[in-house]
Amino acid sequence: MNNASFSFDPVKPSSANLLGSPQAIWQREDWILGLNHQRWLERTQQRQRELQAVMEREGYPRVLLVQSDSLEFLAGLMAACLCECPVFLGNPHWQRSEWQQVLSLVQPHVIWDASQLPPVDIPKPASAKPEEKGWILVPTGGSSGQVRFAIHTWETLTASVEGCQRHFFGGELDAINSCCWLPLYHVSGLMQFMRSLLTYGKLLLLPRHCFSSKTSLRPNIAAFLDPQSQQPHAYFLSLVPTQLQRLLQQGGPRLQWLARFHTILVGGAPAWPALLQAARQHHLRLALTYGMTETAAQVATLDPDQFLLGAAHNGHVLPHAQITVEHQQHQGMLAHHIGQVVIKCTSLCKGYYPQLFAAYHKFSTDDLGYFNDSRELHIVGRLSRKIISGGENVFPEEIEELILTTGMVKDVTVLGQPHPDWGQIITAIVVPAADSFSLIALQTCLKNQLSPFKQPKQWYVWSQLPRNPQGKIDQSQMRKLLQVDQ
Repeated sequence: MNNASFSFDPVKPSSANLLGSPQAIWQREDWILGLNHQRWLERTQQRQRELQAVMEREGYPRVLLVQSDSLEFLAGLMAACLCECPVFLGNPHWQRSEWQQVLSLVQPHVIWDASQLPPVDIPKPASAKPEEKGWILVPTGGSSGQVRFAIHTWETLTASVEGCQRHFFGGELDAINSCCWLPLYHVSGLMQFMRSLLTYGKLLLLPRHCFSSKTSLRPNIAAFLDPQSQQPHAYFLSLVPTQLQRLLQQGGPRLQWLARFHTILVGGAPAWPALLQAARQHHLRLALTYGMTETAAQVATLDPDQFLLGAAHNGHVLPHAQITVEHQQHQGMLAHHIGQVVIKCTSLCKGYYPQLFAAYHKFSTDDLGYFNDSRELHIVGRLSRKIISGGENVFPEEIEELILTTGMVKDVTVLGQPHPDWGQIITAIVVPAADSFSLIALQTCLKNQLSPFKQPKQWYVWSQLPRNPQGKIDQSQMRKLLQVDQ
């Protein structure tokens, strides 16, 4: 393992911290499980030669990487990093309007794989600027209908890995083995690849349908999924709450397998109390995380032992980050006072393509939270979701939590709808947990737990909510469904 020393300055990144350059570390043997490793090495070199041919004409060409196949995605990503070409990670599930928006913004020279795209107009590529060299551009914001790319580099992603390693292993340079069941184009999947690559750990790629009885699995994956396997305890598993819920519902061997992990990172969306309680009952070692695309994943994480003892917050800030809670005048808040979460970290992205942040930028998030006396972070809601109804501020997360706690529904979202008298009217959309569901019974249960101005005035009962693979509500799809239902 590389024995580079660690020094953490949460304000100014230092290239001295790097665990290894892509050229130095990518060819080690058999560290990615779940694909043909030799084929991956060969395919990466082939893609690298393709880029070098384009570079003779275009300088550093922009690469738009759109691959559903893990081997092809990682080969394209690694080749772009080796050649220091700006690479944009694409979501194969984007729709035509999103692709048109992305292509107009990116103007790529190379698209891997163009066959994944719907019929769209592909613009003529524009020359890449010198500062784009080495950029790794990660998509964010697609669920709101406006796709943006956070500008990362090998250094910002490395800083995130260093922070994770320091948080879980202290000063030790231990390998991080990752079990990945999340899409690689998303920051949560990408960082699992980076953690294993940079720390000389192993990466196990689980197919999307690996828990289906009809799925044919490679022998090493099938053995890993065996509930009696000795392997899972040495791996970090990352899940979003909806994936955790599915595994809990399956029970049996899947739940036994899940319980063998020493650390299960859970993030991407808030996990509801009933889900967390079910995880504790089965002794699942969850590490609730807080982070985002802009920070290259986690900047705060709860210790699994604390979770099992009943904690449900986001734990302590990781060593590579500083987090403050501020009010509107940008002054710090005292413990237990709710304010806007502001982050400064070495893993912070450089901006949103094509605009760069100012030097040593502090990132003001959309999140509301507070620290307790032990400097543990509690996230309580989002500024953008705040509902103002009749002049009262209402945070939908509080209402959603209470609705889920009743056990009468298995999914819920609360939002504000325009109203001529109240400004906004509180609207709840629920997915019943049983056929015998009674909306009147649910409303009665909430009457004694919520102030009258927080009570939803408009209700919808749906069979499911539109969520993306990370478990977040697809806001554009939600608006369309509401228009149909009204």
